[in-house]
Amino acid sequence: MLPEVRPHLSTHLTVQLEHQLGPASGTSQPDVERVAGIAVVAAAHSGGYAAIGHLLGLLAALPAPTEAGERFWSDLWRSSGTAYLLPATIKAGVLEALTGEGTTLARQILSAVDEMTPPQRLAAGEVIGQALIESDNLPDLKTQVIGELWIRDLELTAWHVLHADRRSDDPVGRNAFLKAWSNV
Repeated sequence: MLPEVRPHLSTHLTVQLEHQLGPASGTSQPDVERVAGIAVVAAAHSGGYAAIGHLLGLLAALPAPTEAGERFWSDLWRSSGTAYLLPATIKAGVLEALTGEGTTLARQILSAVDEMTPPQRLAAGEVIGQALIESDNLPDLKTQVIGELWIRDLELTAWHVLHADRRSDDPVGRNAFLKAWSNV
């Protein structure tokens, strides 16, 4: 599941490319060093998109929010004690994430996980694990373990989305970072 690339979100990538490699020359083919440089900067920039894609992939592994998946979602709500994970609650965040903007969804997910008590988290893990084992045909694994791993992955990926969205990757911030580490 990949989010769309939104041109206005790529402005930072363009700035970094020009900062690291200089302005693009429209008159000649890029050489290998320039292509490699573009790949490095793009890879460093892509963390946010990768995290959003992974977050969407985790949600896509659950039963679809249709009539067939209704029992799963009601069981998840009862077991987790939170409505933050229900399809009606996260729908807008999921749709935004599909367009490349995943912070709303990430915040909702972190709020949901934070709201759960340890017993609720275990119970939600059991419900999620059961659904994953049935859909992925993993009968030899324990549902609670699979569910807990899924919740941890969801939580960590939501954190990655928020962390990648931070706006501190500017030249001034980078210079301050280099200066601080140079003095160690």
